Amino acid sequence: MNIIVARNAGFCFGVKRAVEAVHEHLGKAEKLYTYGPIIHNHEVVGALSKEGVIVEDDIDSIDSGTIIIRSHGVPEYVYNRMIDKGLDVVDATCPYVKRVHKLVKKYHSKGYSIIIVGEKEHPEVIGINGWCNNEAYIINDAAEAENLPIIQKACVVAQTTTTQQKWDAVLEQIYRKVEQLEVYKTICETTATRQMEAESIARLADAMIVIGGENSSNTKKLFSICKAHCDRTFAIQTAKDIDISLFDPGDTVGITAGASTPDWIIKEVIEKMNQPNELGNEKHILEEENKVVPAEGVGQDAEHQAEINEQAVKADEKEEAASAQNTEPASEKQEPDAAAEIDEPDGEVNTIDDYEKTVISLRPGKVVKGTIISIGSDEIIVNVGYKSDGILPVDELTLVDPESGERLWNEGDSLEVEVVKINDGEGNVLLSRKAIEERRIWKEIEDGYRNKKEFKGVCTEVVKGGVIAKLNGIRAFVPASHLSTRYIEDLNTLINTPLRLRIIELERRRNRVIASQKVILEEEEEARRKALWDSLEEGKTITGTVKRLTDFGVFVDIGGVDGLIHISDLSWGHVRHPSEVVQQEQAIEVKVLAVDRERGRISLGYKQTLPHPWDNVEEKYPVGDTVSGKIVRITSFGAFVQLEPGVDGLVHISQISDKHVEKVEDVLKTGEEVQVRVLDVDPDKRRISLSIREALPRQYEKAEPPVDDTQEEQQEMTVNLGEFFPDELKNQ
Repeated sequence: MNIIVARNAGFCFGVKRAVEAVHEHLGKAEKLYTYGPIIHNHEVVGALSKEGVIVEDDIDSIDSGTIIIRSHGVPEYVYNRMIDKGLDVVDATCPYVKRVHKLVKKYHSKGYSIIIVGEKEHPEVIGINGWCNNEAYIINDAAEAENLPIIQKACVVAQTTTTQQKWDAVLEQIYRKVEQLEVYKTICETTATRQMEAESIARLADAMIVIGGENSSNTKKLFSICKAHCDRTFAIQTAKDIDISLFDPGDTVGITAGASTPDWIIKEVIEKMNQPNELGNEKHILEEENKVVPAEGVGQDAEHQAEINEQAVKADEKEEAASAQNTEPASEKQEPDAAAEIDEPDGEVNTIDDYEKTVISLRPGKVVKGTIISIGSDEIIVNVGYKSDGILPVDELTLVDPESGERLWNEGDSLEVEVVKINDGEGNVLLSRKAIEERRIWKEIEDGYRNKKEFKGVCTEVVKGGVIAKLNGIRAFVPASHLSTRYIEDLNTLINTPLRLRIIELERRRNRVIASQKVILEEEEEARRKALWDSLEEGKTITGTVKRLTDFGVFVDIGGVDGLIHISDLSWGHVRHPSEVVQQEQAIEVKVLAVDRERGRISLGYKQTLPHPWDNVEEKYPVGDTVSGKIVRITSFGAFVQLEPGVDGLVHISQISDKHVEKVEDVLKTGEEVQVRVLDVDPDKRRISLSIREALPRQYEKAEPPVDDTQEEQQEMTVNLGEFFPDELKNQ
């Protein structure tokens, strides 16, 4: 049986880096999490789980500890949530994927639509989409691309494991849909090479074995590619899944593996497939024998690129570590400087541990790790492994957190210190922490700038154009325009007040830090507005504050968003101006009448929160009662009297006076207060008949109920005229 093993089978650079990150933190972190399975391989995840690694998909379930982001990456809001919770975040996102995140964020901020070619539910695609506010078009084939709308301008990227064939087919359709298109082919070259190599082997082989996790996207693609060229293609996860009886002794068997498959699983598969060879003369073709020759350049380029990427990452890590200690980064093959300065004892020293047991040599400027022996009122004694102890002035180390009062350093704690003098004149080593503390603080500042972290600052002074605030002891300038979402007239009122700040510009070399409180407040206001819009429903009653009065209505702040009460919805009665009903800054209950989310408009009602005036109108104005009212309108046939806002009654011209009335306006005036008697109430038609005449006082009326018209006329005839005009008759 001939066995061909793919040169690029197994862990890719990104996956290898992520798994190494987990192993590096095993035993160091009190709690070690991975955001989702670190790779799509049950064997690896299970082994790590036995060592205490916890797989977690819900950030809110984690209170503290170290969390490792897998090579797929995560959405921006997930990353920020990790930082906000104070977790120790180890970002093992594949550099290829990280580049896609930056591209997507950059073009989304410029107003471009984002198109991702890939699988919608794949973690990598979910992560990429999270860097453009989850607004991307996600296209997995040419048919989906045909359904895209016409887009003015867009940026298109690819899931790193996308096949070249899919990319070409989808891109052809996208060109027809987008007027201005920025194209970034973000397919991982290692993935492309792995797929080309698998195809080449599948063309030669009688049978193919594809090793990988059942949930691995790139493994599924490898299987599809191999299956297209070799019918006898088998997908397995471990050597246990192989049925040897399915292979003939004379078969040429190709073996490839997805990016989430560790070397030890591949070796187990090779060993199992080699077992029949002991009985025959079958030949085992290994990759190092160079007997597999895929397409020109396949394998070598990817391997070389992976090496370059890995070296670059390691170099970055070394530079960062070296920067923290103010030393130059050393190459991988160089021994650390400290090793050259160790006083070697008699006999051979073979291990780093042996070196650490010896007495070290010191030089001014060197950073060493020591242990606090004692803490005095003026100085701290530190054991640095030298023949004499080191002395660190107490003002060089913050022993107590100024905000929480928590004790930060105690005897027995280890800390890094910098050597100032080997001999301070009394045989002691003089130490310092200021430079180290400054580097540590600047690292926190730089990390906070990259991760958009919120800092607590205190305004210390007012300067031209803004104020100065202290962030962890570092001076930061806050422009006046970035202090608040509203204008602040006197900046001096902010001195010694706490500020919530985010760094918006940073130049480490010039010690230049510019921060903003406004961006934090704006984001919170936007979040509140979004929550408010999401909660708004027609018919809902909410509380608001009157902000502006106009001739046509009132604008009311209902929580960061203004709604309009039209003047017709202020009162059940006639309103000439909103000031008759409400005042500025008055808190009122309003009802949501309509919500137009597309145009950002909200219609509110105030009168709708008040009882309708025609409710129970018969009980409020019984027939026969005399009530007060105001003339609000005069017509040729009578006058309308307002009994209360929203309830008007009609006094017919015949009911205005005991005397004949030619014109209503000769007797009544608009705005005049009158006494009226209720003649009739029809709540269904919302009509009330009133009479001024019937409400007039009558000296001749008796207390008894009114008699019929005939009796009334007779009584009028018997009345002596002298009773009406007594004075005139006396003078005759």
